[in-house]
Amino acid sequence: MKNIFYILLFISQVFFAQSGFEKGNDLYQKGKYDLAAKAYESVLAENKESAELYFNLGNCYYKLQQTAPAIYNYEKALVLDPANAAVLNNIKFAQKQTIDEIKVVPKVGFAKLLRDFTGIYPFDTWAWITIAFAFVFLLFFIGYYYSQTVALKRIFFVGMFVIVLFILMSISAAFFEKSHFDDEKPAIVFAASAEVRSEPQKASASIFMLHEGTKVYVEETLENWKKIQLTDGTEGWIDSKAIKEVKE
Repeated sequence: MKNIFYILLFISQVFFAQSGFEKGNDLYQKGKYDLAAKAYESVLAENKESAELYFNLGNCYYKLQQTAPAIYNYEKALVLDPANAAVLNNIKFAQKQTIDEIKVVPKVGFAKLLRDFTGIYPFDTWAWITIAFAFVFLLFFIGYYYSQTVALKRIFFVGMFVIVLFILMSISAAFFEKSHFDDEKPAIVFAASAEVRSEPQKASASIFMLHEGTKVYVEETLENWKKIQLTDGTEGWIDSKAIKEVKE
């Protein structure tokens, strides 16, 4: 009886979450972007999230000309689906509404080559690729074990050796991407304007000013202060209330 109750509870949660999502879509189509945003937020309140949900919510805030929430939700969508072309396209339009123009300093050398390669897929995709290679390795091992000729055994043996290299490569890529994902802590400035200081205290010197919608990376937390880094490598301390971390 208890199991049936939990099943019904789960079904009802899925139904209401889906109905809230569809309600948001309907309101969005009618141009009622504020109400659509509330409908999508109600789905998130039920701990139901998806890249599509965050994307639609970002679109609502973009239409409402609320830059920070729009970029924030686009970034949330990219955490779940980094290669989503629609999100990547729309976030570029939203970023054009920001005041701050911060250059992106590209990586060079081996670090860039490594990041470009492992960044092709998220870490969970690399994990599935590893499993696929392991399955192929098993097939080659079976072929090697049951082969009746020396030539076939050599082919399967060499194939196993090559596949082992691919397995090690995909495992390394998965671990590298997972480490990069865990270490990278993006955040969006929600305050209309916020001073970035040299030290985590109001009495310290103000280095520069940031404005709504700017993306930063959190490096350290100290009480009510966050040490942040910009895409150009500039660092400083900002009030925690001025930003909102994407991977909360």
